[in-house]
Amino acid sequence: MTQQPLRGVTSLRFNQDQSCFCCAMETGVRIYNVEPLMEKGHLDHEQVGSMGLVEMLHRSNLLALVGGGSSPKFSDISAVLIWDDAREGKDSKDKLVLEFTFTKPVLAVRMRHDKIVIVLRNRIYVYSFPDNPRKLFEFDTRDNPKGLCDLCPSLEKQLLVFPGHKCGSLQLVDLASTKPGTSSAPFTINAHQSDIACMSLNQPGTVVASASQKGTLIRLFDTQSKEKLVELRRGTDPATLYCINFSHDSSFLCASSDKGTVHIFALKDTRLNRRSALARVGKVGPMIGQYVDSQWSLASFTVPAESACICAFGRNTSKNVNSVIAICVDGTFHKYVFTPDGNCNREAFDVYLDICDDDDF
Repeated sequence: MTQQPLRGVTSLRFNQDQSCFCCAMETGVRIYNVEPLMEKGHLDHEQVGSMGLVEMLHRSNLLALVGGGSSPKFSDISAVLIWDDAREGKDSKDKLVLEFTFTKPVLAVRMRHDKIVIVLRNRIYVYSFPDNPRKLFEFDTRDNPKGLCDLCPSLEKQLLVFPGHKCGSLQLVDLASTKPGTSSAPFTINAHQSDIACMSLNQPGTVVASASQKGTLIRLFDTQSKEKLVELRRGTDPATLYCINFSHDSSFLCASSDKGTVHIFALKDTRLNRRSALARVGKVGPMIGQYVDSQWSLASFTVPAESACICAFGRNTSKNVNSVIAICVDGTFHKYVFTPDGNCNREAFDVYLDICDDDDF
């Protein structure tokens, strides 16, 4: 997720299991542990210059870096550099082990233990990774200015999802069963009527969630059957969704938007979600009917509306208490705990940019 810098933050990303997050900045890179919140390391401006995007590979020593901001050091926004912090060397260039160069800006990078996915505005490249990278696939996409894409981290499922050619559609590709070099037809889900604005796969890759640019509804689909599983209503006013994430066991889903509200929905037991008061009255025609049938969030909390944020679920502390973490580009960290009956309370607030670690990454 990228936004105009506040306190110098250009983008934020969780790692694959949401136990860490990385922060691309005008002043370099910072890596944080989520619970407990602590800085795990940093690459300063002298080492890497200003950064546009950073992507972690689990909790390993490998980082994918894309230059950006006002003073990039190594390359422009059209290259992905792989930084290996385990490499010995006095000069920062010694730690740059791979480079993927393109003719157009890189908008997103996704990694799993055996592949790296690089997203441009109209094309997506998939390479084997990290040993002897070779190009496996390239997919043409609909105009994708946000670089939307998600990659399943599961060992069992190598699923890639990105915007389809048709407005509002999702393309799903199983990278394990698609032959490299072929343009085999990925299957399509017609998810929305307007362009996709946000998408996310659950950890095992069995469910995909998406929202359109309108941002009022989040729809979930089975990645195998393509059937719609549930429709969740964020609100009635249009909004830009920044982030959608599933809990580790796919029991809950959280979503953040430019309204400054983080919504939490139940997926395993959807009876926990709120329903419209009109639902008790009975249906009143097709349009009202759709609205009445919607499921509203079981809990929500607010963060500064002017500050984009990413959200994810924390580790469960007990069976009936779950938590959601929101990390904002203004440097703030918010942790809320919620119960199945919809009670939601703040448990922690911090300014992660003020937490310093003297060690380098």
